[in-house]
Amino acid sequence: MALCKHALGESMKAKIKWLLNALFVVLNIPALALYYLLKPVSRKDELFAGFSQFYSLYPGQFGVYLRRNFYRFTMTHCGKNVVIGFGTLFSHQDIEIGDNVYIGPQCNIGLCKIGAECLIGSGVHILSGKNQHNFKDHTKPLREQGGRYDKIEIGENCWLGNCCVVMANIATRTVVSSMTKVFKSIEQSGLVVS
Repeated sequence: MALCKHALGESMKAKIKWLLNALFVVLNIPALALYYLLKPVSRKDELFAGFSQFYSLYPGQFGVYLRRNFYRFTMTHCGKNVVIGFGTLFSHQDIEIGDNVYIGPQCNIGLCKIGAECLIGSGVHILSGKNQHNFKDHTKPLREQGGRYDKIEIGENCWLGNCCVVMANIATRTVVSSMTKVFKSIEQSGLVVS
């Protein structure tokens, strides 16, 4: 009997979540229409980053549902039950986020693929690799030297502690302690501390 009640409760929760997500898709229609209207005449990542800044400002559960149901239609992939905290910014449209990912508040997320079931603490910075800027020509300003963006991959079921800076790939089932800087790829799961 208790098992049956639990199953009914879980079923009801799933239906309510589905309805809430559907409602927030409808609420996002004007912004999505504007986004897709501007997309042909804008730089893809600049437009996306601008909308990300706007969406980062909504607090609480309202903001979580609003962001999730905007990014589902604008990112390369945004999985089910993703939680994106207040003040979190994305700089590239070609981001992939797996199911059940938690991204805390005040994060700055560059070009990356985040595996399912990851927990990302507050204030984490995932940069688009370590080759974004060239420094070879000392006669030219840095801003004119170019660089390239690399898609950083974070494996499934990882935990990145508060204020980490990630510039390289991280293996599945890895825990990175708070305030750690990841400059080289982590190829085996485990605990990483700085």
